[in-house]
Amino acid sequence: MVTTPRHPVDEYRPLSSMALFGLQHVLVMAAAPISSVFIVSAALGLSTELSVNLLAASFVLSGLGSLLQSLGPFRVGAKLPFVMLPGGAPVVLFISIAEQHGVRTAVGAVIITSVFYLVALPVFTRLLRFFPALVIGTMIVIVGVNLVKVSAFLITGRPGDPDFGDPRALLLGMATIGFTIAFFWLFTGVLRQIAVMLGFVSGTVLAILLGTTDFGAVGDSGLVQAPQPMPFGVPEFSLIASVPLLIYSFASMAETTGQTVVNGQAVGRHVEIRRDAPRTIRAEALTSLAGGFFGTPLMVCSGENIGIVRVTGIRSRFVTVAAGIILIVIGFVAPITAVVSAIPAPVVGGTAVLVFGVVIVLGVQMLQRTALDDHTNTFIIGVALALGLMPILVPGMYEAFPPNARILLESGVAVGAVSAAVLNALFHHLRPRLYRDPRPSAATEAEHASEPLEDDHRP
Repeated sequence: MVTTPRHPVDEYRPLSSMALFGLQHVLVMAAAPISSVFIVSAALGLSTELSVNLLAASFVLSGLGSLLQSLGPFRVGAKLPFVMLPGGAPVVLFISIAEQHGVRTAVGAVIITSVFYLVALPVFTRLLRFFPALVIGTMIVIVGVNLVKVSAFLITGRPGDPDFGDPRALLLGMATIGFTIAFFWLFTGVLRQIAVMLGFVSGTVLAILLGTTDFGAVGDSGLVQAPQPMPFGVPEFSLIASVPLLIYSFASMAETTGQTVVNGQAVGRHVEIRRDAPRTIRAEALTSLAGGFFGTPLMVCSGENIGIVRVTGIRSRFVTVAAGIILIVIGFVAPITAVVSAIPAPVVGGTAVLVFGVVIVLGVQMLQRTALDDHTNTFIIGVALALGLMPILVPGMYEAFPPNARILLESGVAVGAVSAAVLNALFHHLRPRLYRDPRPSAATEAEHASEPLEDDHRP
């Protein structure tokens, strides 16, 4: 009897090696949930208890989402080695909604958007053509700039605060960045891949030596904890307040589709877009829906673990199953979350500045997939970037506008994405029809060639 060999993505490995490689995935992506929680806590002035609970919930939900993506039960998850975490842009939007309407409304917006993912999924492929690389890349650049700005405040403090520009805080933040650069320069292979985490640990050690870290509460935290549901109280639902997240959801689904294709390429498995991308999005939606009831922002797939797969050549999805289990264990072990919550904000800020700086680069790389030598594309990108960056660089510029209008106008991500999408539709879809030119421009052809939905093997 001839048996069909297992595809490498479906291979089981010894438990010890799966745990080791799973821990590696965790180390690479751990800076994202830690920095996200610190940013939310600092921006909203959350108590230590709430911050610890939010961090524990983020780890547990990241683990559960990773299990869904890797195992793919009931067509939820693409059965690829994915790790999930609180997203970058959704964190900024969560903070923005919370600052304008209260944190319970922000939580309600996460729940509304998660449900919207599931409702909009059947028509998503029809709308994706309005969100090509030009639109998504512009949005990611704006997201990255916003995140770097928010992260920098963790190092410097906010202008007007008594401790703004504290030399010791600046030293810690810059030292953390310096450590990370040094590790990235010194090491190769896997160690280089976790240079961000090594820099984070080194910055924490320096903070301990400088006496700026207090781990006294670690012994009082007990051994086991469980994330508390609805930590901010009963969620409040406002469709208008949720608009920025709802707008972002289209770009997020497009990005997830691209990540599904890239992950399939990394493990050598053919991805059927119409089958696998909705499964990945479905897992993100359900994980985010659960996270909404535990106070977390939207959960998305991590791009870092795809790089780990490429570096190590370990393609088994059961490695990220191990990573998911490790994340869940971390979330339930109280001393670990207590230690993390005691790490000074400048150390987290230094790490976050680097991580989110890379987000800007990813946006630039995506923009390079468009025909940038086409003057129409450079005009669209320039206008969208200007409109999207203005409310980020000049806070409060729309204070005189009605509250409902400010919801959209003060969200640089939403303004940039909408501007890019509308201008793209006007110049690349409507204008050729008005001038009766059936031939697509070189810019349009380049964009469609780079869209994640294009798959030569799709049935």
